[in-house]
Amino acid sequence: MGAFSVRVLVVEDDAAMREVLWARLQAWGFEVDVAVHGLEALERVASNEPDIVISDIFMPEFSGLELLRYLKLGNPSRPVILITVQSSVDLAVETMKQGAQDFLTKPLDYERLKATLDTAVEEIKMRRESRRLNARLAKTNPFGDFVVASRTMAELSESIRTLASTDAPVLITGESGTGKELLARTLHRLSPRAHGPFIAVNTAAIPEALLESELFGVEKGAFTGATAMRPGCFELANRGTLLLDGISEMPTPLQPKLLRVLEEGRLRRLGGVSEIDFSARIIASTNLDPRRAVEAGTLREDLYFRLNVFTLALPPLRERREDIPLLTQHFIREFNQKYETAVVSLREDVLQEMRNYSWPGNVRELKNIIERAVILAQGEWIQTCHLPPYILNPMEEAPAIVISGMTAAQAERELIVRTFEKSGNNKAAVARQLGLDVKTVRNKLKTYGMN
Repeated sequence: MGAFSVRVLVVEDDAAMREVLWARLQAWGFEVDVAVHGLEALERVASNEPDIVISDIFMPEFSGLELLRYLKLGNPSRPVILITVQSSVDLAVETMKQGAQDFLTKPLDYERLKATLDTAVEEIKMRRESRRLNARLAKTNPFGDFVVASRTMAELSESIRTLASTDAPVLITGESGTGKELLARTLHRLSPRAHGPFIAVNTAAIPEALLESELFGVEKGAFTGATAMRPGCFELANRGTLLLDGISEMPTPLQPKLLRVLEEGRLRRLGGVSEIDFSARIIASTNLDPRRAVEAGTLREDLYFRLNVFTLALPPLRERREDIPLLTQHFIREFNQKYETAVVSLREDVLQEMRNYSWPGNVRELKNIIERAVILAQGEWIQTCHLPPYILNPMEEAPAIVISGMTAAQAERELIVRTFEKSGNNKAAVARQLGLDVKTVRNKLKTYGMN
């Protein structure tokens, strides 16, 4: 079986049957060991640790059922296939209740035996891969939940190590759902400011009238309803890190004031008369191209240069598909703990569907899909039936659009608008169908004048 070897122990007191099974299994590529009875099988299991056991049920001294119970105590996941010439419904039910992989009667149906072994081998492969991935995740990982597997992400990790030790401003770019806030938190956790606060504010989502007080704070009586002094995000992040998310979509009237605060390291609360010093490491993030935002006039060039001392670009998941197995295992572990489940891994056909999918919602979408699958699985394996239909057929829920003569931006607009109308103007439904997050859908529709 090539580099992947599977050891099978045959336990059979009939010499002719033992020889036939040995020859068949050898021809199918298995490593084969044999035992004449149950007690000898225990010795073989202790010394050779077989991956699969095929055992007759009726043997002298130590029956196949007794062997099954013993094997399941030592290794519950090891496949055990029981065979017998004396078949009955009660016996079949009892063997399956005790955890047998299958129950076969003599003369053996070798096609069925091969199919049963193929299923067992697939599970063994998946368990080995799951153990390998879990071992990688269990190693001391300075990046914590920020999973690094592919070469692209490994190269990015070197920049993270370098920048974490500095106070230099960092601009994180990447599509929605790629993990920009998680990367910012990782930079903070690895920095000398790790014991200070981490404050994140979405500068694009807060109305302009409220954003200034949110960022810089407000004095009591500054405006109607300001009944108490309230510090802003800059003060709250003092001695820590402040993440300015959505910086390319921040209201332009506030950008000059933000630039002055960043350059001077001092601020004045809304309605205040005195300036306050602060010390916070500034990280900005955007899911748009900041240079295009500068060209479009939505991001001031001087603010862009002030924030863009270093840039970390997070690639979309479709460009780093090698990360999918480790990310998936990471999320399975997380949701097993959350929901007290015992999912081991994905079946191979599920993983293949994952690799083929385009992941428009990136890592956030993958996380949501694995959470859903872990809840639905109710067993050890995530199967294709536990995936959303659009993963198996990406065009199933998306309305047809005309691409000829359209730019990419026009095609995107047409897809989002048509899906929005088809869903009865339900932003959450649009997000689910297109694999986007609701915030992105809301911002896109606002840009299209449909909010």
